[in-house]
Amino acid sequence: MSKKNPVRSFFTSVKLAIVLLVLISIASILGTLIPQQGAAGPLIGRLSPGVVDVMRSLQLFDIFHSAWFMILMALLAANLIVCSIHRFPAAWNRFRKKPEPDRDELFEKTFPDRTVLMDAPLAAAAGTLENILNKRLKRVSRRDAGERTYLYGEKGAYSHFGVYIIHVSVLVLMAGVIVGFLFGFEGSVEIPEGETTAVVALKGGRGVKNLDFAVRCDKFFIDFYENGMPKTYRSDLSFLRDNRVVQSSPVLVNHPVAFAGMRFYQSNYGVVPSGDPVLAVMEGDKKVKDVKVAIGMEFDLPGKKAKARMIRVEEDLMGMGPAVKLSIQSDAGNVQFWVFQAIDQIRQANPGLLQQVPLFNPGLFAPYVFSLGQAGNRYYTGLQVARDPGVPAVAAGAILMMVGFMVVFFSSHRQVWVRLEKKGERTRVRIAGRSNRDEVGLDREIRGLMEGIGTKKESDS
Repeated sequence: MSKKNPVRSFFTSVKLAIVLLVLISIASILGTLIPQQGAAGPLIGRLSPGVVDVMRSLQLFDIFHSAWFMILMALLAANLIVCSIHRFPAAWNRFRKKPEPDRDELFEKTFPDRTVLMDAPLAAAAGTLENILNKRLKRVSRRDAGERTYLYGEKGAYSHFGVYIIHVSVLVLMAGVIVGFLFGFEGSVEIPEGETTAVVALKGGRGVKNLDFAVRCDKFFIDFYENGMPKTYRSDLSFLRDNRVVQSSPVLVNHPVAFAGMRFYQSNYGVVPSGDPVLAVMEGDKKVKDVKVAIGMEFDLPGKKAKARMIRVEEDLMGMGPAVKLSIQSDAGNVQFWVFQAIDQIRQANPGLLQQVPLFNPGLFAPYVFSLGQAGNRYYTGLQVARDPGVPAVAAGAILMMVGFMVVFFSSHRQVWVRLEKKGERTRVRIAGRSNRDEVGLDREIRGLMEGIGTKKESDS
């Protein structure tokens, strides 16, 4: 007697499969309840350093990429593969093997209602039954033995492979998930109208992803309800390679667009300054000029032989906000002063400041008064970006799993034996059957055969 292989026994154990499935389920629950990766920051802040160290050592903040989770998945895959290799040959033999028709032991306990009499000689009755079996079953065989004739037919032999189809589907699903974990990513990007980007911020604070193409937001559209709530919004995107547009597509909520193996989802929106602030030149109550703010920008002042030049631009000068320093050259000489964006608030907070510090007076070069306006606003589109190269494998695995479950639950290997023997001028027909599951279906199959024969039961004669 050959000694059992302990390694094979371990990996073919049903208990191992159950334990692994339970552990993977618990890990999945923990991965749902515990914030993962960058989202774990608030939780980490509330926990003590010791607890955080333990959780980090167990990789509980990144369960689905952890070494122990991958080991569990690998063990489950090994369990399925070894089990399938170990048991598949028996299933293959059951599929290929064609039993002998003359199995007299099967008819010893035949139910009375499965015995009928045919008003036909043995040869004619056998021919009739063989034709009926050929219509209803597969792989029909016949054996003549003197005053007896045996027939055999079957259907659904492929049902032995249902469980192996499910095994393969689970492996394909796992492969797809692992490929997605290792080579996929999720991130987000915000693109103002008219601008282009080729960088995606990865989810969980894991850095950025540089794309080998660029995405441009050509236009952002938004409609509002009367109460001010957004009704619908849409981004018109263009995808560029080598500064050439290769695809243009609109993106709406729940209507993503795919490009280069990635999917772009409309996520949110917002507003950003539309560009550089503008310097306005007023003469009394009349605006005479708007000038884009930029260091070195020069412009002429109307009505006077004077030229103004922006020599400094500060985002926050002395804590008083954005400001531009002007240098104005005229026949009277050169004058320089600052123009603050928040000049009204500065005046209220510091009465008399402009008289004390003429350098801060925006009307120092009369009769003009200068003001620094805020930049206008424009919309930006917020997009979620996802790439999951494992999706085709996951889809294929899901389809295979459905096929496997259909084979397991809705098919069975039904085998039918028929023995015909002479009884005077008539022929006695006895039918026996066997099924790997679904005895009710087998009984229905045999009843259908008897109805096809269309004769009376022997007990009724």
